[in-house]
Amino acid sequence: MNKAMNKVMDHAQDALADIVADQQTIAVGGFGLCGIPEVLIDALQATGVTGLTCISNNAGTDGIGLGKLLASRQIKKMISSYVGENKEFERQFLTGELEVELTPQGTLAEKLRSGGAGIPAFFTQTGVGTLIAEGKEVRQFDGKNYLLEPTLTADIALVKAYKADKAGNLIFRKTARNFNPECAMAGKITVVEVEQLVEIGEIDPDDVHLPGIFVDRIIVNPNPTKHIEQRTLSTVEA
Repeated sequence: MNKAMNKVMDHAQDALADIVADQQTIAVGGFGLCGIPEVLIDALQATGVTGLTCISNNAGTDGIGLGKLLASRQIKKMISSYVGENKEFERQFLTGELEVELTPQGTLAEKLRSGGAGIPAFFTQTGVGTLIAEGKEVRQFDGKNYLLEPTLTADIALVKAYKADKAGNLIFRKTARNFNPECAMAGKITVVEVEQLVEIGEIDPDDVHLPGIFVDRIIVNPNPTKHIEQRTLSTVEA
């Protein structure tokens, strides 16, 4: 591969050092703690950038995932669909330290996908007649009301995939795919964290979940932590 086109970086810190800045919008893949780019989140925290707007389904949990960036006060605004499981998130929101834009989950996914596809807005029935509709254009189609939702893009997207080739073609693993492809599409610069890296041509084109055109940089984390959000054990004696 031409060195100038090489997307593979040795360290997460190197992958972010020259592209992150204060006040940026960052799209981060994951659903709960499933499919989060944990090494990239740690590297983002280490840069010390502040005033971030983060687009993510949720904000991890206390001390894990984006919860780390909340604890270090690097996030000023969350665009999310779920805010449970994180007491620091709740505390900052209730005290006015953190701005939160709640977005229905399906709407959030489509905002990212459409933004990545170059679509500026779309109509949806989700949220009609609720607080979500406040200040938004409502239009009627076939006798039903729809909200006009502007789409989302991000300065940088941080995503997690299972496998990549050196061109950035990605395979996600089971439910860890979640919001990751949509975040990758929406990012002006997309950095992906993978467990396995293979040579170009080793992934069958029919197996590619997201083409490398959406990926700018790749880092390898071969042994990610498999976090469990809520560990529940049976109380019934055998």
